[in-house]
Amino acid sequence: MRTFVEWLTQPEVLGLISLVSLALAVGSLVLLPLVVSRLPQDYFTREGPSFRRRLRSEGFCGAVVLVAKNLLGLVLAGFGFAMIVLPGQGLLTLLVATVLLDFPGKHRFERRLVAQVGVKRALDRIRQRFGRPPFDAPKRSDEPSSGH
Repeated sequence: MRTFVEWLTQPEVLGLISLVSLALAVGSLVLLPLVVSRLPQDYFTREGPSFRRRLRSEGFCGAVVLVAKNLLGLVLAGFGFAMIVLPGQGLLTLLVATVLLDFPGKHRFERRLVAQVGVKRALDRIRQRFGRPPFDAPKRSDEPSSGH
């Protein structure tokens, strides 16, 4: 039985890893700007309805779309984690995955990620290329609440 390292260093496996890495990098460069440019300007500052509430109100077709959107989000999350060590835009792909996924604490996580100066700047540059206004700045978690 071969060890994992022996298997991993075979030319066919290395070629496949390289091909997948290239596909992830190209895919993120194409899909990421499209998703980021289509999000509403206030996406990171507004509260949205919960997944359960949306599932109940959307009907069958809406439920199918929500499930498909979450499956795509899971795939992108896997690619995003892979791109942290492989070529590609790992953090931005993870951000797009969180936009698509529905999970508890989602909005808090997104706001913390977008509060990173480099991430917000990169997102706003993408939006600028598409003629879209920059995202509204998310409120930092250490700022006092306005009481609403």
